[in-house]
Amino acid sequence: MHGSEQHELKVGLVGYGSGGKIFHAPLIAAHPRLRLDAVVTANPERQAQVRADLPGAEPVADLDALFAREPDLVVITTPNRTHAELARTALDAGVPVVVDKPFTPTAQEGRELVEHARERGLLLTVFQNRRWDSDFRTVRKVLESGELGRVHRFESRFDRWAPQPKPTWRDSGGAEDVAGLLYDLGSHLIDQALQLFGPVASVYAEIDCRRPGVRADDDSFVSLTHVNGVRSHLWMSKLAAVPGPRLRLLGDRGTFTKHGTDPQEADLREGKRPLDDAWGREPEDIWGELGDGDTTRTIPSEPGAYQSFYDGVADSLLTGAPAPVDPTDAITALDIITAARRSAENHTVETLT
Repeated sequence: MHGSEQHELKVGLVGYGSGGKIFHAPLIAAHPRLRLDAVVTANPERQAQVRADLPGAEPVADLDALFAREPDLVVITTPNRTHAELARTALDAGVPVVVDKPFTPTAQEGRELVEHARERGLLLTVFQNRRWDSDFRTVRKVLESGELGRVHRFESRFDRWAPQPKPTWRDSGGAEDVAGLLYDLGSHLIDQALQLFGPVASVYAEIDCRRPGVRADDDSFVSLTHVNGVRSHLWMSKLAAVPGPRLRLLGDRGTFTKHGTDPQEADLREGKRPLDDAWGREPEDIWGELGDGDTTRTIPSEPGAYQSFYDGVADSLLTGAPAPVDPTDAITALDIITAARRSAENHTVETLT
């Protein structure tokens, strides 16, 4: 490490598309123990954008130029198919790595990368930021309260309305691009279900490309049967003009229902930063409701806290604390995605061993 005092962790960001520009750069720049030193992008327009958006960060054309600046951390937020190769290159250069989700194109590549990091004694973690969504943090609290009794079903969805496909790899790409909603939003939905209800015994999925000319799935459903008997029903769609409930948990003593989405992405897009007490707070009109069959009451939402991910990264690098996200969790999710793809293709229920 090139500096262990506060304010001295130099971060190199690889990629300045939507993930780098909207999520990572603002969260890193706002963090008291991190300094965004350089952004890798070969595109001249994006280099100009970096200079305008991030006065303290140097746009550089490639990884070699980044490593010459001796970063303490590299964050990979490039197209999905490149994640494994770029992360391996950074580890080979002796630099700890954050990889955006989906972690790697395949679970096997993920396993090899985790082993690579372990052999080198370097931090490797995955940006599963939606563990710090307002609604997810609220669900954790509701579950811990015991008021739902024994939960038997968890419903979770990301509904979007984008009837016109965009001419990008996310819509037009195929399996080789690791494109589509199952890898994108599904990585979050599956991760959240695993966090709440543990290992999965079997997977059933319906994966569709509904919009004309699209090769990447845009309307998908995954059912997970957890080892403990809970079923997680997960929806993701770009063809939902009116969204369904974001979350619903059914227990033998009550039901929790939550509409609306966490405000942090919208706030980041508007230029807000996680620097004050109002950050991540949902408006009261989208707080969830807990009902027991006779009465219903509103449950105040916990504040969202994306900054906690980078708190965990800084703690890990400076004090040796565990990574904020164990990359083996992302490998488990990739195994589930692979099983879901098999299930949809063969119209089967896939058992995980």
